[in-house]
Amino acid sequence: MATDLHELLRSLRVWDPKVTDLPSFDPDTAPAAPLPLFTEWFAAAVAAGQTEPHTMSLATSDESGLPDVRIVMLHGADADGWSFASHAGSRKGRHLAGRPYAALGFYWPVLGRQVRVRGPVTAAPSEDAQGDLHARSTGALAAALTGRQSEVLRSLDDLARASESAWERASREPEAPVPSWTLYRLRAEEVEFFQGDERRRHVRLRYRREEERAGDGWSRELLWP
Repeated sequence: MATDLHELLRSLRVWDPKVTDLPSFDPDTAPAAPLPLFTEWFAAAVAAGQTEPHTMSLATSDESGLPDVRIVMLHGADADGWSFASHAGSRKGRHLAGRPYAALGFYWPVLGRQVRVRGPVTAAPSEDAQGDLHARSTGALAAALTGRQSEVLRSLDDLARASESAWERASREPEAPVPSWTLYRLRAEEVEFFQGDERRRHVRLRYRREEERAGDGWSRELLWP
């Protein structure tokens, strides 16, 4: 029997208390800058058992301004920005070359929390990208060595052959260079923290960078849910 999508959707529950604990969030106690709060919330998601909390949605746009989105892995977040990586010739790499601006979205349903980040994106120096890649797993290096990301694939057999060769090289040469591998850093201009509430009184706190202020400061404001 065919699945009724609408009936299935209506049967689902958001933030089921069996798997979700909605903590309170007092925005008056939030730090002056977003990164410490992001770090705190990320650690809380890990402690709460959130599956793959380091995955995030990455939105870019093409030369016509049409948006695109995919799930990628966070590689770091510090004073230089939120970091992720890809081949320069991939679809996201081409988008960022033409329109170096992006948005990130994190969702941690075990706590009913979201974090949204957006701002300009720059490519880190090549040595940083290679160092980041070689600090990761053999599988990550093999995937990078397989290359040709976002190109048309003729068959899964072609992928299997290229992957086997890449795995063999990654195991033999753990420092093998991948020149196209690029570490991108998003310098946040705006960061929003969303804490869900069972009565739908969601708390939204938005940080906005104000570079004209002393010390490259941030303003904060609440948003209606």
